[in-house]
Amino acid sequence: MRVIFTAHGRKRLKELRQEGIDVNDVVSAAREIPGRVVIATRFRGFLASSGRAFDLVIKDVPAGRLIITIIGK
Repeated sequence: MRVIFTAHGRKRLKELRQEGIDVNDVVSAAREIPGRVVIATRFRGFLASSGRAFDLVIKDVPAGRLIITIIGK
């Protein structure tokens, strides 16, 4: 499945609260979610390779899985 970042999602990864979360961590977490996500939904409890916990808000669109934002814990 193709994973697409919004500009907001990329910007969030650069913030201090998301420090330690890599693009690869986010992409692999988005691919782990089974099924189809027709409305923007928050998925909780992912772990980055650095050990940092994060949540994702995603939605499936015709082009692929859209990552709307990343929330670091």
